[in-house]
Amino acid sequence: MSDYINRYIEDAIIDDIQYKMVFVGGPRQAGKTTLAKHLCQTAGFDIQTRYLNWDAPKDRENIITESFPTGPGFIVLDEVHKYSRWRQVVKGLFDKRGDELQILVTGSARLDYYRRGGDSLQGRYHFFRLLPLTLAELGVHTRDAVMDLLVYGGFPEPFLRQSERHTKRWSRKYRTRVIREDLADLENVKDLGLIEHLALRLPDLVGSPLSINALREDLQVAHQSVARWISMLENLYMIFRIYPFGAPRIRAVKKEAKHYHLDWTVVKDPGKRFENLVACHLLKWCLFQQDTEGRDIELRYFRDIDKREVDFVITEDEKPVYFIECKKSDKNISKSLYYLKVRFPHVPAIQVLIENDIDLVTKDDIRICSVHYFLSDW
Repeated sequence: MSDYINRYIEDAIIDDIQYKMVFVGGPRQAGKTTLAKHLCQTAGFDIQTRYLNWDAPKDRENIITESFPTGPGFIVLDEVHKYSRWRQVVKGLFDKRGDELQILVTGSARLDYYRRGGDSLQGRYHFFRLLPLTLAELGVHTRDAVMDLLVYGGFPEPFLRQSERHTKRWSRKYRTRVIREDLADLENVKDLGLIEHLALRLPDLVGSPLSINALREDLQVAHQSVARWISMLENLYMIFRIYPFGAPRIRAVKKEAKHYHLDWTVVKDPGKRFENLVACHLLKWCLFQQDTEGRDIELRYFRDIDKREVDFVITEDEKPVYFIECKKSDKNISKSLYYLKVRFPHVPAIQVLIENDIDLVTKDDIRICSVHYFLSDW
């Protein structure tokens, strides 16, 4: 397998960057820098002069003094959001030279969240999220490919290495770097040890409504602190949360979110890891639709006061468009999935299994299919 994998947002970036700046956010080591350099080189420009990384001392000096390469063409500003005045610098560059430059800004924190001072960039850029590799992006729609993703995760480095030992070591270092470096750079926090404890605790809670109060008691800290720390981890793309889907006819709960990890290898339970992998595939598809088409699509879940639960509900314009339940091997239709299908008969309902080569539709119009068939479309 080639070390470079064509990424799913490439064509959209190439189209949009001709007219506006393009911002690409996403988790650390998801491939943003590799993608940016590839696009710069493909456009015929030298990355030695056209790629500036805030973490490199010489590049940082050039960004602070606004000493950018002359002449038209590509320019990449990587991790520039760590600079408190980054928005003023980028706005000035675009306003002065936007007609001759294709400006690509990348960062491992949410560039749409960490906005520190200066005038608004509204109307000057398009924003994309780059998430880890998924089955459709790999272009290999087999059960073996799904199992590789389950074992090695979707981040390019461990996935391409295909070593369980390397994956475990990479995952441990990844967590430490996000908390000890990225979080420390972007937030004024003193309790990094407790935040790391929280990050170690969270994988055991994947797939269930997340109780801030229970975590507060576990960590012996204030409720407000735990809520803030979870938001920080989400803003750094370490985790993501999905919220309940509610409609009057189904008496849904409307409070607690569920959470999942972008590095699903940290989830030890096989069933929860499988659910987490599917969640990442669905989230990636939803964000892609938001970023490229402007569609009001959200990933949610269903749980009602009678404890019926369906893992995922995809909504568009606040109406359900897919119901999805994950099962390791159970071919019997989930009663909760059937419950939703009866109440929303025109909404596709799918039960996804790890078992190989199953794809059928029941008499109740519920699809049961193997995960590699299902995920090949997401």
